[in-house]
Amino acid sequence: MRVWRVTTEKRLLQRWPLRTLSLLLASPLALILLIHPSMIVDPEAGYSHSLLMLVMLGISSGFIHGVGFDPRGLVWRILFHPVGGWVLMGLGYAVLYKVQMG
Repeated sequence: MRVWRVTTEKRLLQRWPLRTLSLLLASPLALILLIHPSMIVDPEAGYSHSLLMLVMLGISSGFIHGVGFDPRGLVWRILFHPVGGWVLMGLGYAVLYKVQMG
């Protein structure tokens, strides 16, 4: 029964709508961090390096999943799992929202 659930989850994550979602979530955050990084810094010019590293891990996970790459190693599959990436990218959008709204 457990093998069936894992293969069903894997097949679900390999479908193009979820891969497109990963790319659509990762692209704006990556562009903001590359082109206009001051948008993610609060008015006192402070930011959390550890928080931004987690957001960048989420962006990396989104791009890896979005382009169709599936890591083979167990550690890499866990580190770059799309669901974890979505959560970390959501954290990035929350930080961006908090900074922009004051």
